[in-house]
Amino acid sequence: MSTVTKPVDVVLIGGGIMSATLGALIKLLQPGWSIQIFEKLDAVALESSNPWNNAGTGHAALCELNYMPQAADGSVESSKAVAINEQFQVSRQLWSYLIERGLLGAPETFINQTPHMTFVSGASNVEYLKKRYEVLKEEPLFEGIEYSDDPRVIYGWAPLLMRDRRKGEPVAATRVPAGTDVDFGSLTHQLFDYLRDNGAELHTGRSVNSLKKQSDGTWNVGFRHLVGGTPAKVNARFVFVGAGGGALHLLQKSGIPEIKGFGGFPISGEFLRTDNPAVVREHQAKVYGKAAVGAPPMSVPHLDKRVVDGEASLLFGPYAGFSPKFLKSGSWMDLPLSIKPGNIGPMLAVARDNFDLLKYLISEVFASRTKKLKALQEFMPTARAEDWYLITAGQRVQVMKKDAKKGGVLQFGTEVVTSADGSIAGLLGASPGASTAVPIMLELIERCFPSQYEGWVPALKKMIPSLGTKLNESPSKAKKTLSETAKVLDLAV
Repeated sequence: MSTVTKPVDVVLIGGGIMSATLGALIKLLQPGWSIQIFEKLDAVALESSNPWNNAGTGHAALCELNYMPQAADGSVESSKAVAINEQFQVSRQLWSYLIERGLLGAPETFINQTPHMTFVSGASNVEYLKKRYEVLKEEPLFEGIEYSDDPRVIYGWAPLLMRDRRKGEPVAATRVPAGTDVDFGSLTHQLFDYLRDNGAELHTGRSVNSLKKQSDGTWNVGFRHLVGGTPAKVNARFVFVGAGGGALHLLQKSGIPEIKGFGGFPISGEFLRTDNPAVVREHQAKVYGKAAVGAPPMSVPHLDKRVVDGEASLLFGPYAGFSPKFLKSGSWMDLPLSIKPGNIGPMLAVARDNFDLLKYLISEVFASRTKKLKALQEFMPTARAEDWYLITAGQRVQVMKKDAKKGGVLQFGTEVVTSADGSIAGLLGASPGASTAVPIMLELIERCFPSQYEGWVPALKKMIPSLGTKLNESPSKAKKTLSETAKVLDLAV
């Protein structure tokens, strides 16, 4: 096995948006640091960051109802939605900074204005959506949100939702014209191009299979060339495991105590897609509805305009299902091999408490194409089978972890796991994921590089002027930031 004797400053495992974002931040802060990136597949952005493996929603809680669930007493509150929006504004600020410096291409190569809407039917859902609107319209970051329960107005916003819909059915919608569609695949490629142009080394077709802590605090990262199987290793001062669903296995191999008790709950999915220009041109929005009873939050049905490589399409879904794979290109043994003495208790507790969810996911696996088309027709009554075809979405692995009361809980979100000395870190979980990559990586940097972080703050504030503050607490700052980033990103305010 060959060995690089001189330690690399940073090793990034995984060629997705998280590694790309962290690498770019580190390169901007410490241009002289050496960075090596390892990706198992033949190119970057082929798993969850690929534009056809996700819906491309710039998650800012403008349309996603799961960020504002209705309480048992009927009330609705906005704190989680505001927090998600705050995070997306951080991402927008960094992207704007990189565009202004010429480090990213034209904004339309990865981000395009696409109104975000929520659409519901039924009297109780209409009542809930009105409550949600009344709360959000008072929040500075949600300025400009519109509401209507008039079918004619909703038709004007998104005609495919209303054409041939049953008359007299109570409906309502909210709309934020300044929503976005993001091609995270293109963004990932551009960030890695910046890294390579500035000295970072990208190794594709390399599968990392071991992580061993050395006596001097560095890490030996063992990997194999997929072509030929040649083993090798590199020594690193800092390691980030950004391998999506593969992160859990690698963090377990590292032996750090902080990963004990964590498990992964894999959820697969599919979308219906159409490229028919006659259909696509009539829908200029991302429209989210309410999830079915028992469905996980990432299975909220939505009909989305997508812009990939300059071409527009529509996606509907996702149709969730269950697969033991942790990656789209993973193994059927991923889930069984992730079970360890330290996490079997929490995993069994999650299985006990989420049996209905598992039953729902398995039923979705066997759902017929006719059933899937019917779900689309509830959104778009005029949908025709011949216009749509199924595509497989990216694999999502939700976090399972210890809980003092329940034994274990299933967490729909992301979790940064770091060693006590900050020499290794990884990211578990999924949604809202890519949209909040920048604030997640900023949190990781602060935790893993505490001695350097204070010295980095002035540079970070040039990239992200709102760093350390809450935009929503200052209407004038929120308006200013939204306006400035919209101008650079060529978006509506």
